[in-house]
Amino acid sequence: MIFFQRHLRPVALALIMGFGTLVQSFAAADRPPNIVIIFADDQGYADVGVFGAKGFKTPNLDRMAQEGRIFTQWYSAQGVCSASRTALLTGCYPNRIGIHGALGPSDRHGIHPDETTLAELVKQKGYATAIFGKWHLGHLPEFLPLRHGFDEYFGLPYSNDMWPFHPTAGANYPDLPLIEGERVVNPKLTPEDQAQLTTRYTERAVGFINRNKDHPFLLYVPHSMPHVPLYVSDKFKGKSEQGLYGDVIMEIDWSVGRILEAIRRNGIDENTLVIYTSDNGPWLSYGDHAGSALPLREGKGTAWEGGVREPTLMRWPGRIPAGTVSTTPGMHIDLLPTIAGLVGAKLPDHAIDGLDLWPVISGQPGARNPHDAYWFYYKQNELHAILQDNWKLYFPHEYRTLSGRSGGTGGVPVPYDSATVAAPELYNLAVDISETRNVARQHPDIVRRLEGLAEIARDELGDRLTHRKGSGVRPPGRAANP
Repeated sequence: MIFFQRHLRPVALALIMGFGTLVQSFAAADRPPNIVIIFADDQGYADVGVFGAKGFKTPNLDRMAQEGRIFTQWYSAQGVCSASRTALLTGCYPNRIGIHGALGPSDRHGIHPDETTLAELVKQKGYATAIFGKWHLGHLPEFLPLRHGFDEYFGLPYSNDMWPFHPTAGANYPDLPLIEGERVVNPKLTPEDQAQLTTRYTERAVGFINRNKDHPFLLYVPHSMPHVPLYVSDKFKGKSEQGLYGDVIMEIDWSVGRILEAIRRNGIDENTLVIYTSDNGPWLSYGDHAGSALPLREGKGTAWEGGVREPTLMRWPGRIPAGTVSTTPGMHIDLLPTIAGLVGAKLPDHAIDGLDLWPVISGQPGARNPHDAYWFYYKQNELHAILQDNWKLYFPHEYRTLSGRSGGTGGVPVPYDSATVAAPELYNLAVDISETRNVARQHPDIVRRLEGLAEIARDELGDRLTHRKGSGVRPPGRAANP
């Protein structure tokens, strides 16, 4: 009898464990997917190994590409911080909801309470939600993440250069605070504090995954780096051939590895969509403290490809084909409606601009982008460009450029020159990714077609350059107290 008890017990245990695994797999199939979005700040198109990085390695991001899908033509809605994050979190062009440029410590406006964020969207399905990193949709209490669908927040209210050590003379910024929830836990960040930000965000992210492994969750990790000023922990200081910027990217890559390892360790790999991208292109005036957008033209603060085309990877084992590449255009505004479809959430009642791109993202045969076009605004509601497939038309406007000069050294920028698009310029990105050959004269029919689509944008979203207000524009939120 003892023999049978001793030898049948492991068999019974194995059967029970096997049944438990089977039940768990059925539960996972019925459970909506976890969503993880890792969002770099000012990372250049060429600053990931599989996109051509030089002087540093990104093994975890490269592995994510091998296990998932590379998107070579994925766009930010606008080449600057707050506007880009607005688009990601609301599915709207930022000028639709009154968010322009980069909000600062003196601004009294932010995201409106009636807008629906990605966190509020998934809350319909009972998701746990967290953001660890840079917010930048308004720093006053009514604009902070916990008022807009997030359960947990730890990070900076705006960019990490908005502090008294900013290299621009006369910037006159206050002390930079670190916030947890809605409480300032460090009112005056030091350089030593900034060096720990990437590590601290990562630790919070891993802890959140561990606590919510049995519950659907949305995890948003908008890193403060590699936005200047650059800081890195001792574990990566001096590790890259490229210098401090390369060290910083290597630490972000380490962070991605830690997050992916936590997902695997908790047995939720096949039920988790992980997205890696950046808010906009590199801040080229900072030179050796900035990234590279090559072979793209220009960088942050412009509608040229180097300002808005982002290095983007997506991974979901079994749902996104591994080791594949998509050349179909997509944009941050498309993530909210795509995720709504995946989790079964209802879209907002008000107008949004993104569309569900799951067929493209998942590599379904013959899948096409459903948009007629993408529009690129900048500054205070100026329509600078329009993209349809691989045709990109630029409208007359001024933009900043280094005119071929190198940027600054040691964290001190050089001033930009001002350049002008005097007449419409057309580029075929399929054969001219660097936008060096204006073919507007050779294709007047395409110019006319895109100009017609631009009129739709101006009617709906406005255009300050043509004195159009836009019928579909909503106001931002305004601070309750003066």
